[in-house]
Amino acid sequence: MKTAIIIGASTGIGRATALALSSKYNSISITSFKHKEELLSLRDELMAKGCICYCETGDAGDMEFMEKFIQNTIDHLGNDIDLLINNAGISYVGLINDMTAQDFDRTMKSNVYSVFNSCRLVVPHMIQHHKGHIINISSVWGNVGASCEVAYSASKGAVNSFSKALGKELAPSGITVNAIAFGAIDTSMNGHLSPEERQMLEDEIPAGRMAIPSEAADFIVHIAECGEYLNGQVITFDGAWQ
Repeated sequence: MKTAIIIGASTGIGRATALALSSKYNSISITSFKHKEELLSLRDELMAKGCICYCETGDAGDMEFMEKFIQNTIDHLGNDIDLLINNAGISYVGLINDMTAQDFDRTMKSNVYSVFNSCRLVVPHMIQHHKGHIINISSVWGNVGASCEVAYSASKGAVNSFSKALGKELAPSGITVNAIAFGAIDTSMNGHLSPEERQMLEDEIPAGRMAIPSEAADFIVHIAECGEYLNGQVITFDGAWQ
């Protein structure tokens, strides 16, 4: 039995990844902060594909919730965890002058604390079994920064550094930690774009379009299947954009 945990699984990249993994992992645990109905429908889809599935809604940026979620996952699926995917995240678009401390804190909690919380709780079990893959979903803005997305860029830069450092820490235990810096993916996070803004964005991308969630999911699955020598890396997937 192979077990995967996906944080931020209800929609977009997380949902597509759960479905893509269902042919390779027969035991999948999923969570999300919002979209409870979508999470439940994903659970049903996974179970229809023959997976054992545990799901729970809550804030991955809150350690108390994550302690409960990971323990419940272990109670249902066991503690031999092969794969952890950290996909929880929110964006804030606007000038820094208009951003409140609460906006900044909320972005960091969702995008950075969620990664720390899940890794802190899952890593001991991976060390026990001397194996495991951790994939943290990042963004090209964590590499180069984006105007009017200061908090989001800072949070993804933190995820990148976190992944590099933890990869070095866990490599002797046979555990890999990598981040994928995605470019523009056609998900609800980009739903605020007007048709004109969307076209301008796609014109900037040499590939000529956004990626679709299933393409992102397939790449995540590919990285999860790489051997343990691919470790501590930030891998860009952006259609030659940045």
